[in-house]
Amino acid sequence: MTSPLSTHLPPVLRRVLRPLLDPARRYRYARQIHAARVALGLLTSIALTTGIHLPHGEWASITLLVVIGGLQHHGNIRKKAAERALGTLIGAGAGLLIILQQSYFHVPLLSYVLIVIACAICAYQAIGKGGYIALLSAITIFIVAGHGENAVADGLWRAADVLIGIAIALLFSFALPLHATYSWRYKLAEALRSCARMHTAIATDAALDKAELQRAMVLQGGLLVQLRSLMPSVAKEINVSMEELEAIQHGMRVSISLLEVLAATRPCFDDESRAVIQECLGEETRRISAMLIGMARALTHGVVARLEPRGDSQLERMTEAIPAQWAGYVSLTLRLSGEFDALRQRLSEIAQRWNI
Repeated sequence: MTSPLSTHLPPVLRRVLRPLLDPARRYRYARQIHAARVALGLLTSIALTTGIHLPHGEWASITLLVVIGGLQHHGNIRKKAAERALGTLIGAGAGLLIILQQSYFHVPLLSYVLIVIACAICAYQAIGKGGYIALLSAITIFIVAGHGENAVADGLWRAADVLIGIAIALLFSFALPLHATYSWRYKLAEALRSCARMHTAIATDAALDKAELQRAMVLQGGLLVQLRSLMPSVAKEINVSMEELEAIQHGMRVSISLLEVLAATRPCFDDESRAVIQECLGEETRRISAMLIGMARALTHGVVARLEPRGDSQLERMTEAIPAQWAGYVSLTLRLSGEFDALRQRLSEIAQRWNI
C-alpha cells in the first residue's frame, strides 16, 4: 500500500524520495533515520533558541532528547510527549509557587521543605500508573525552581523552553515517522516464516535435529517478547484495540507451543509409515506452508490478497488410511492448521489498518 504522503507528491519527487518512503527501507535503516532525525531536531532547537536569544535555551534541547532520544516509534513519541507536557505543567506550576513563596517569606528552609514534600508526593505516585508523569513533575520542579532561589522570570523561561523542546520533538516525529507498526509487521512475518520452516522440518525430515529445533523455539520466544513490547504503540498508530492484537499474539504463542508438542509426539519414521504419511500429510503440509508464507508476504509487502484462504484441510477424510500410531500427530496437525487459519483471518480483518 502506498504511503499517504507519497500520494500527494509530484511524480518526479516521488521517484526521488521512494527509498525514504518505502516502509521496508525505513524499517531496515531505522537506526540511521532516527539518529539523523534527532540530530536535525537538536540543530533546529539550538538555532531557534539562540537565534531569538531565549534564556536557558539549553533546556529545550535537553527536553527534545528526553522525549525523542530513546524513542524511535511514532506512537511512543506522541505518548511520551503528552506525558512530558503534563508533567512539565504540573512541575512548573509547583516550582513557580515555591519561587513565589521564597520571594515573599525569604525563608530558604521552608523552600527546602516544600521541595522535599512535593518530590516525595511525586515519588509516591511514580510507583504505579502515571509514574513517568510524576517523575517528570519532580524533575521539572528543580528545573524551574532550583532550590527555591531562582527568579520568577527564570522559572517561566525554563518552563517555556521545555514546552518548546516538546513541540520540536513532535514536529520531527512526523518527519519520516518510524511507525511501530512496521516493526510489528516485519517481526511477525519473520516469526511466521520460522514457523513454516519448523513445521516443514517436523513433517518431512526423518532425522529431525531436536537441538536445532530447540534453538529455533528460543528465537521464536524472543520474537514474541519483541512483538508484545510493540503492541501498545501499534494500537495507537493504527487505531486497533489491544484485544485484537492480543488475539493475534495469543494465536502465535499457541501455534509455537503446538509445533513444539508436534515435534515431541511425532512417531519414528520407517520406510512404510514414511510413504503413507507422505501420501496423507503431504498436501496438508504444503497447504500450511503456503498459508504461513502467504501471511508473511502480506505483512512484508502489503499484498492483502495473500491472506485469502488456502483451501480446506483434507486430513479428516483420510483418518482410515493413517496408521494408528500417527493418530495423535494428525490430531495435533489439524489443531495447528486451525490456529494458523484463525490467525490468517484476524490479520485479514484488520489488514486495511496495519497496511500503511
